[in-house]
Amino acid sequence: MSRISRIGLDTSKAVFTLHCVDEADQVVLRLNLRRAELLRYFRKLPPTMVAMEACGSSHHWARKLSELGHDVRLIPPQYVKPYLKRGKNDRNDAEAICEAAGRPGMRFVVPKSAERQADAMVLKVRETLVGQRTQLVNTLRGHASEFGLIAPKGRCNITDLLAAVEADGEVPPIAKAMMALLGREIDRLEATIKEIEVQVHAMHKLNELSQLLAGVPGIGPIIALTMTLEIDAAAFESGRHLAAWLGLTPREHSTAGRQRMGGISRAGHERLRALLVSGAMSVIRVARQPGNKLATPWLLNLLGKKPDKLVAVALANKMARIVWAMMTRGTPYRRQAAGGACTPVIS
Repeated sequence: MSRISRIGLDTSKAVFTLHCVDEADQVVLRLNLRRAELLRYFRKLPPTMVAMEACGSSHHWARKLSELGHDVRLIPPQYVKPYLKRGKNDRNDAEAICEAAGRPGMRFVVPKSAERQADAMVLKVRETLVGQRTQLVNTLRGHASEFGLIAPKGRCNITDLLAAVEADGEVPPIAKAMMALLGREIDRLEATIKEIEVQVHAMHKLNELSQLLAGVPGIGPIIALTMTLEIDAAAFESGRHLAAWLGLTPREHSTAGRQRMGGISRAGHERLRALLVSGAMSVIRVARQPGNKLATPWLLNLLGKKPDKLVAVALANKMARIVWAMMTRGTPYRRQAAGGACTPVIS
């Protein structure tokens, strides 16, 4: 059998599929391995390039296989899809991964350390709990409206809504009990989220890069820490590449020499894109106040011509480029003295 030069590895919970090729890109082996057999098999192989789709568990396997001396490459799933032939199954997926890894212009994801994944988990758990809290609040408001009881938007009004439900004599006792239960669950989640946020702020204070990024208008501790943990600035050639990876650049539909630009691509890291746009909206709200320092000519000019949400995306794009410059150069943020533009310190 020819020497294996590259392996496409399709991961799963129980069965792993390998597609192996030699230096001439000829298939030399196709193999299925149980989870317990995977590391035993790779221990017997000489150092080889192993490619996988980037996902949560792939970082774990990348660390394990790297310890055995293999060259592990993680590929974004959207870059693998064009190489998938017809029907989707494990063998075809492994073949597509292997073929994608052999392309000269392919881009790869840097494997994360266990510590970095653990820190990122704190933010992801908080996000999950915030979503559950929002779901419970909406459920409570919906059930209360069934009995003609409504309250203004905002979690701060839930206490008044629960009091109104308890005081209303027309609401059946069982309905009151169920809505009180929802109220207790909301309070429990609120307390848990506050505990996690204390931990997040402590992590932010201990992370110099996160504190550096928090100096950018619209970027607070949560956004700064998320970007610090999720972005490897060295993997991007420029701030424009980072903005494109976040999905904040226009989708192109050009043909026959005619350039057609559409809405943003929405590719890449969905959570980071949402956080940056949310931060940009907070800057826009403050910038509308008379005499505010955030009201730069560039921003005011856009707000005079475009809808707020479109301006927020443009500002988020600018914020992403500033963050890349700060992360690569290690320089703090400073507003430019002339022209109203926002730049990091270069010197």
